[in-house]
Amino acid sequence: MISLQNVSKTYPMGKLNVHALRGINLDFTAGDFISVAGPSGSGKTTMMNIIGLIDRPSGGELIIDGKKCTGLKRKALTQMRQEYIGFVFQSFNLLPVLTVFENVELPLVIGRRKESKKERREWVEHLVEEVGLSDRRNHVPAELSGGQQQRVAIARALVTRPKIIIADEPTANLDSVNGERILSLMKRVNRDEGTTFIFSTHDPDIWEMATHVVFLRDGEVESEQRKTGEAALPGKDGTVFRSPQERRLPS
Repeated sequence: MISLQNVSKTYPMGKLNVHALRGINLDFTAGDFISVAGPSGSGKTTMMNIIGLIDRPSGGELIIDGKKCTGLKRKALTQMRQEYIGFVFQSFNLLPVLTVFENVELPLVIGRRKESKKERREWVEHLVEEVGLSDRRNHVPAELSGGQQQRVAIARALVTRPKIIIADEPTANLDSVNGERILSLMKRVNRDEGTTFIFSTHDPDIWEMATHVVFLRDGEVESEQRKTGEAALPGKDGTVFRSPQERRLPS
């Protein structure tokens, strides 16, 4: 699904060049549940931004689903992001004038899907319920706690059913109960939809659940571990991730 081939990133800082990534070689398969770890300055954020097509590498090649992304123009990159990638930003990036429901719905409104308004509404309602915010659906971000805003951001990332979710510390603002709820939801999406998750995190629960753990240091891969035989993680009530109408939006 994702291949980084000798990827490097250099930032000019006056007369100096800062090497954020130094020849990264990694392959992530479809359906991976990936944890990327490392100390501050290790290159985690830079690598995540390159995979998410927010930043471009200085050298090397990024390939997503067999498509070379490095030389794509801005419009093509935007289309790739819309088709493949959902983001969970640590800073949330919610629109302050929109309600919880409207923030989650927004990617569907501006996207290219042709689902009916009824289907779209049911799907958004379902996700808002999944993250435990049905009672806050008509509130704007300023009326929410940090943890509640984080859950809105997670629902928004899932709403387009992307093939890849990139999440920066998705549980950092959540208490233990809601953190467990969100991780259970993500693992069910990973299992039932085959969605590839890439986390930048210090959360040991995510490390335990990950099928692929990468540790970066000084812009290089210091270690890499792949796990096999991972057990699926259903919800506490045994349910699985399904949307209304078999939980699938039209293509």
